[in-house]
Amino acid sequence: MEEELKCPVCGSLFTDPIILPCSHNVCAGCARSIAVQTPEGETPPHAASHGRAAAASGAPDYDYLDVDKMSTHSETDSGYGSYTPCAKSPNGVRVFPPPPALVAARHCSITCPLCHRSVSLDERGLRAFPRNRLLEAVVARHRQGRARAVKCQLCDRNPPDATVTCEQCDVSYCSACQQRCHPARGPLAKHRLVPPAALAQQQPTANNNAANNVVSAAAAAARAPSTCVEHESENLNAYCASCRTPVCYVCVEDGKHGKHDVKPLAVMWKQHKCQLSQALNGVSDKAKDAKEFLVQLKNLLQQIQENGVEFEACLVAQCDALIEALTRQKAKLLTKVTKEKESKLKTVRDQITHCTMKLRQTTGMMEFCLEVIKENDPSGFLLISDALIKRVQASQEQWVKGALEPKVCPEFALSINTDPLMQSILQLDFTQGKETPMVPPAPLLQLEKCCTRNNSVTLAWRITAVQALPVEGYVLELDDGNGGQYREVYVGKETVCTVDGLHFNSSYNARVKAYNSIGVGAYSKTVVLKTSDVAWFTFDPTSAHRDIVLSNENQTVSCNSYDDRVVLGTAAFSKGVHYWELSVDRYDNHPDPAFGVARINTLKDVMLGKDDKAWAMYVDNNRSWFMHNNSHTNRAEGGITKGSTVGVLLDLTKHTLTFFINKEQHGPVAFENLEGVFMPAVSLNRNVQVTLITGLEVPKNIK
Repeated sequence: MEEELKCPVCGSLFTDPIILPCSHNVCAGCARSIAVQTPEGETPPHAASHGRAAAASGAPDYDYLDVDKMSTHSETDSGYGSYTPCAKSPNGVRVFPPPPALVAARHCSITCPLCHRSVSLDERGLRAFPRNRLLEAVVARHRQGRARAVKCQLCDRNPPDATVTCEQCDVSYCSACQQRCHPARGPLAKHRLVPPAALAQQQPTANNNAANNVVSAAAAAARAPSTCVEHESENLNAYCASCRTPVCYVCVEDGKHGKHDVKPLAVMWKQHKCQLSQALNGVSDKAKDAKEFLVQLKNLLQQIQENGVEFEACLVAQCDALIEALTRQKAKLLTKVTKEKESKLKTVRDQITHCTMKLRQTTGMMEFCLEVIKENDPSGFLLISDALIKRVQASQEQWVKGALEPKVCPEFALSINTDPLMQSILQLDFTQGKETPMVPPAPLLQLEKCCTRNNSVTLAWRITAVQALPVEGYVLELDDGNGGQYREVYVGKETVCTVDGLHFNSSYNARVKAYNSIGVGAYSKTVVLKTSDVAWFTFDPTSAHRDIVLSNENQTVSCNSYDDRVVLGTAAFSKGVHYWELSVDRYDNHPDPAFGVARINTLKDVMLGKDDKAWAMYVDNNRSWFMHNNSHTNRAEGGITKGSTVGVLLDLTKHTLTFFINKEQHGPVAFENLEGVFMPAVSLNRNVQVTLITGLEVPKNIK
């Protein structure tokens, strides 16, 4: 947890910490040291000054700022301050001289050493930033908890008591080791050496008593009521949800928070504590999994060691049994095994190191959050709760499933064949191909889950054996329905896929293969899927005009308007022979509805066939006409009444469209040379209601 309690500027435990607008903390004294004066009325051209300084010296004049990546975060839109380094803290953060006078505070800016966001100071200077009293109290408790016997950490046997501790190195030295290993010169001259905690406890000098008084004062100050930054005489007693900050009643009544969403301080305190606790529960579970994962990795090390030794022993026994020619190959084979073992060991060690570091960071953050939760200061807690909740949630997200899985397996994918004849000994080598066993095997298509519906097919598959490397995805391929080349129709991680828009009355060959980081595996066995001979479909409410009314599960259509309105079917045809009928349920005042096919983008507010994207027959109670692109042809006698059926035959093998009334062909073939994709279509007004009938056999009495 101590890493959470150190200032990013000085590297020491926080002293009088303040909260910057970006939610990061710095010591009040460090904040004064990194404040940068800005000339009045001038936006500091930090990029230009940086370019001149870099050109003059051949190197940038500060360390932690990146000119291309730094962002400005300032309510006064002051931009960045100019940076003139005068000293450098032990942890690598550049320290700048304080402003020459307090009168220039409103022309100063301060840059966060962690996120590099800049903010301008107003006439209140650093007093405008709230004090982090919770962090101050946690630091005070931490200082008291460190009071224990400290020994020199560099002496091997019987180490004596340490006389000093370097806060930056976090190492305790006796006098001899301090003079030898940590002299006060060179870059170490700026490190801060303090008495060990044990000395501070065993030698209650005036200085130590003063330090204890400071710690007690800090704890007492943390427990005192918080006051408003804007109105220093008022206590904080409410929380502005819009600005995410505690406020006083003056801020609410007369200040800028008057029209904001202000809630009781105690309610928001409990709510944010609950959110932080819930987030901690999640990251605690991940930390527990990480600990178990570390145990698994350590066991994996032992297994790799044992399997490696066993494999080497078997290899030596086989090689020693062969003739002298085999001896020349033995060294090469042993080298390969050792290289494989070292590669696995290195991978596991690296994974242990990485996981240990992440777990250490997570544990430290958890301890800090638990200490913060113990505090009974609502306003202080709410000042930092949002940032802590985001950090905890981000920490939980880093423990994804893949991060807690070993990257290697303990077994060695190597084998040797001792059967070859003597003349083959000189060419003896491991028979395994390094990549072949590692790619996924051919998936198994689950025929019981594969099915077809209309012109769509659904396929399901699975991997039959567990692999050392996980499968990253699958590739599903279908041919064109005519025995042509395969094409990819799906690439992804799912093991079930539905493919729409296929041809009716067609057979498709399907196959699937898996892939991982090594490569692509073999294809599965091919399965043949046949689409429906006839189409089953309904009217499509998404393509219908707004005056169209659908009922009977979108199979019956009527209209609210006296004008003709168009509705399309849900099926689209580009191949095969298709026939459907429409039953006239209601027919009043002798209207002339139109029946036929259309493109998806045909006009919906005129009679079907008025534009060049529809082919139709419109009919009344006595006669009918064929119409396309507003051209009327082939008048035929005979009409419709209530109870009549109108049939539509779309033959895309012959590229023709034919109409029927009451099962009898009506007129000649209506249209020829039809190419492309067609959808069933109807236009009608409020005097007509029809019902769609699909899945019918093709009529035989075609002229």
